[in-house]
Amino acid sequence: MQTKNKREILQRLNKIENLLKSSKDVLNFEEAAEFTGLSKSYLYQLTHKNLVPCYRPLGKQLRFSKAELEKWMLSNPVKTRPQIDKEARKHIIDNS
Repeated sequence: MQTKNKREILQRLNKIENLLKSSKDVLNFEEAAEFTGLSKSYLYQLTHKNLVPCYRPLGKQLRFSKAELEKWMLSNPVKTRPQIDKEARKHIIDNS
């Protein structure tokens, strides 16, 4: 019974921790990796190649804007088949 209580307490603590993290606007490296779902090594590669928006306020430690990460993660949308069909029809009509 104690194990169940410990497990329940840990689950609640994890939920609270996640809620606190989600309210932050500026993330450190570990938080950014967790937020994006990327491995730390891959996130580091992206920052090294300047492919992901980040900041170095003191020259060493990386910081990330949560809003900019969200915008970056939603870049390069993949069009749906209906969107492609609509654009194709419009192109045919416009160039007839």
